[in-house]
Amino acid sequence: MRDIDGVLLNFSPSSLILLNAILAIVMFSIALDLKFSDFGRLARAPKPLVTGLLSQFVVLPVLTFGLILLLQPRASIALGLILVAACPGGNISNFITHRAGGNAALSVSMTAFATVGAILITPLNIAFWGNLYAPSREILKATEIDPVQIAITVSLMLALPLILGIVINTKKPAVADKFRKPMQNLSMLIFVAFVVLALAANWSFFLDYAHYVAVLVVIHNALALAGGYTTATVAGLSDYDRRAVTIETGIQNSGLGLVLIFGFFGGLGGMAVVAAFWGIWHAISGIALARVMSRTEAAR
Repeated sequence: MRDIDGVLLNFSPSSLILLNAILAIVMFSIALDLKFSDFGRLARAPKPLVTGLLSQFVVLPVLTFGLILLLQPRASIALGLILVAACPGGNISNFITHRAGGNAALSVSMTAFATVGAILITPLNIAFWGNLYAPSREILKATEIDPVQIAITVSLMLALPLILGIVINTKKPAVADKFRKPMQNLSMLIFVAFVVLALAANWSFFLDYAHYVAVLVVIHNALALAGGYTTATVAGLSDYDRRAVTIETGIQNSGLGLVLIFGFFGGLGGMAVVAAFWGIWHAISGIALARVMSRTEAAR
């Protein structure tokens, strides 16, 4: 079996450009649900939003680092877990929160704020937590990632489409209403197809390491969901808001993770497998949790 820390996946520069474009379309479709007035309402009652962002950018990385110290995974796998935990919420979190009977508006706003915040926080979290674990520190030293370049990548791929979508929904609501659902459905379909094709191109490698990485991803995702639930409970949020924070913390933007892995880490095997499995598993666990939550109406 090949050393997972030294394997680079088959992923062409043109594929990376395509993935960037797909994620930009996904973020644009999410932003068509937002207006600038939504941010004003949250500013008047910021507690649920602040709690959610704290859960995502502080609690989850801390839990991730604790898991790494406990299980001592290979360097590239550990850095993959850290990178996923440093990403903002995933695009399907809004859909899953709605299915769970949670505060979908809070979920969308968390995605928006976390995406903008990720411009600075994501590279800082990767560098900080990655350097605390000696094996992954060696990868970071060899890679010499540029936090400024990561921030630029996140801005172009996520922040700009987000702002454009909000502007259109605010200034031209009829246009946003017309294109919202088709854009959301199309973007999800394209993203899923892209992941399937990427997996097919590296199928033998994924088979080699699936059993090892899958267990870690399942545990990591369970920690993320539990961390979100506990943080929201300690903060005294209503069940309606707690469902949104729980799901938003447990659904990470693994697509962004893959872009960063292929763009800055050369498609390092362990990191890419972690992000790819996260992209599959968090959808399964999130939808399953939403079905359980939806059995009872959330108190507001």
